[in-house]
Amino acid sequence: MSTTEQPTGHAANADIIGRDEIDDIEAILSVSNVDVDEVEHIVKDNADAIFTWDYSLARPQLRKLYEKAKVGQWNGTTDLPWDTEVELDEVVTSDQAAFSAGLSPDHYAGTVVEKWGDKEWLEFGIDSRRWTLSQFLHGEQGALLCTAKITETVPWYDAKLYAATQVVDEARHVEVFARYLDEKMDGGFQVNAHLRMLLDDIIEDSRWDMTYLGMQVMVEGLALAAFGFMHQMTEEPLLKQLLRYVMSDEARHVAFGVLSLKEVYSEMTDRELMDRQEFAFEAAIRMRDRFLQQEVWEKQGVNPKDVVPLVLRDPTRDVFQQMLFSKIVPNCKKLGLLDRNESWLRRRFEEMNVIQFEDWEDTGSEYLKFELGADVA
Repeated sequence: MSTTEQPTGHAANADIIGRDEIDDIEAILSVSNVDVDEVEHIVKDNADAIFTWDYSLARPQLRKLYEKAKVGQWNGTTDLPWDTEVELDEVVTSDQAAFSAGLSPDHYAGTVVEKWGDKEWLEFGIDSRRWTLSQFLHGEQGALLCTAKITETVPWYDAKLYAATQVVDEARHVEVFARYLDEKMDGGFQVNAHLRMLLDDIIEDSRWDMTYLGMQVMVEGLALAAFGFMHQMTEEPLLKQLLRYVMSDEARHVAFGVLSLKEVYSEMTDRELMDRQEFAFEAAIRMRDRFLQQEVWEKQGVNPKDVVPLVLRDPTRDVFQQMLFSKIVPNCKKLGLLDRNESWLRRRFEEMNVIQFEDWEDTGSEYLKFELGADVA
């Protein structure tokens, strides 16, 4: 099946992600920030706040998560070694070597990057780190708003209790990423346009389960994988500990989405599941697009159109981008999204070359492995 052919009932790629082919570079790069100096961004929240007068313990798994969250709190001010000196040049050089980044000049023959020396690659590496942590920060603020929305909109008492703990978690994550960027990285980058579009879509949707799917399963699932990758790669002690603390929370957050939506989606019709499958695909593509780091290339004076096609063919980066979906795919399978409606979402993940993760452990049961004190290395 080509990227433009869809099973009956599903929208075409162009209607979901704005283009027919998922690797259409022109279309991807046409999405960019139009106001780089924007400080306040307003999105219409179309949801209803729901009270429930049923305070019974109806969902023991969610109550277990709530109890875990209450004892898993940490203080970003006092529990992290903020007095750690971070030598950016040394840290990024070491991390680039560990990643092997696939950044060979030969790979970029015919572009300005071909002539880059160690100095230019180091500058790119530092900005890449700033950019990555900045997108983590912006995504965490998105999670803060979305979880506050879930607290309002989810009709279940146990889910409201857990969501309230996640609001506190997300505020702490915003705090520590913002402080790290300010104190150790000399500032960051504006939100990537693809990420902002996705966050806007999640906030604007009036259906409470879509907030769960977009944020708890898709955005937080990718974040958990990305944090884990950076945690393994870096030897910078402050960042390593910061990421480990954040991961302990994020695993519970993704589990919260999986455990909640499994109950809901098992009772949905095929038509209702189509909307959720398409939304999951759109979210996956938006997150994949943002990792092309077009803002970093532009800051280095490089036209992204000259290098992004080469980045997409970089084998090391391809493996990295695939690994980012190692949490999302098994969780979508757990939710029954892969194979409903003629396996539509499975086919989309096959096109993205990430279906190989479908049988990995889902976060609904895996989150205990991420508790503080456990070894996730």
